[in-house]
Amino acid sequence: MQSFLLLLPDFALIALGVLLRRFFGLGDGFWPGIERLVYFVFFPALLFNALARATIELVAMGPLLAVGLLCMAAGLLLALAGRPLLGLDAMGFASRAQCAYRFNTYIGIAVAGKFAGAPGVAMMGALCGAMVPFANMAAVGMLARHGQGRLLQELLRNPLIVATVAGLAFNLSGARLPEPVLPFMQRLADAAVTLGLLAVGAALRGGAQEGRRIGAIYLCAVKLLALPALAWGLATAFGLGGVAFAMAVIFAALPTASSAYILAMRMGGDGPGVAWLISATTVAAALTLTGWLAALTRWGPG
Repeated sequence: MQSFLLLLPDFALIALGVLLRRFFGLGDGFWPGIERLVYFVFFPALLFNALARATIELVAMGPLLAVGLLCMAAGLLLALAGRPLLGLDAMGFASRAQCAYRFNTYIGIAVAGKFAGAPGVAMMGALCGAMVPFANMAAVGMLARHGQGRLLQELLRNPLIVATVAGLAFNLSGARLPEPVLPFMQRLADAAVTLGLLAVGAALRGGAQEGRRIGAIYLCAVKLLALPALAWGLATAFGLGGVAFAMAVIFAALPTASSAYILAMRMGGDGPGVAWLISATTVAAALTLTGWLAALTRWGPG
């Protein structure tokens, strides 16, 4: 119950996003602007602010990044192994396979902050920022026939990657943010979590989808159950403890990112099928994340 209450405010914001889109006149024309504002302004500010002010031990981050990368690789391999279950053509499968390893950074940052405070936000921000290029390269690689060779350019302009690198560089330089800047950055960071979770809710979609339902259930189980279990084992094997151990498991347990839908649509893939999987993993994560947080509280290393 304590773990459920910890997540309740964040998933309540997601539910509010659903209600705002459906019943308050804030339709599909309203949310793209909010998503761009969060993606290009608020969320980079949150990442930079957290990383610039955190105490970062690069030696300790190495094993955590390795666990994150291995979990994403495992998600891709498990998706490939389950291809016969989906009953889709090559492009439909390439579109949905990314849902087995991509992660929702907004939810990750929100949950990390509730579970471990500022150190959790900084560590999760660094982990997500480092994993974004690999997630994009894997997804675009499978959709490569529509990629048009723009992958490197898109990665270099990705605001989450830029903010992560800038925040780490600022931190390692030993500089400090001027005092008047701190409250400004903090207000942008607060807006990032709130508006980001509202946008996640507004993006949820249901309805019918092509392919076999058992295949969709399989991908959801990989993302929400198999990968966090693997992360738990890998974090133990790599000797992670405390906040780093918890962030590894939480990262692996996150639902699929809404950017998977954007990429599938932009590259001519199966957008509706991806949207269904994003919605399914987000709704189911209210239960599965609660379970993983409870397990971390009870059995995770201190």
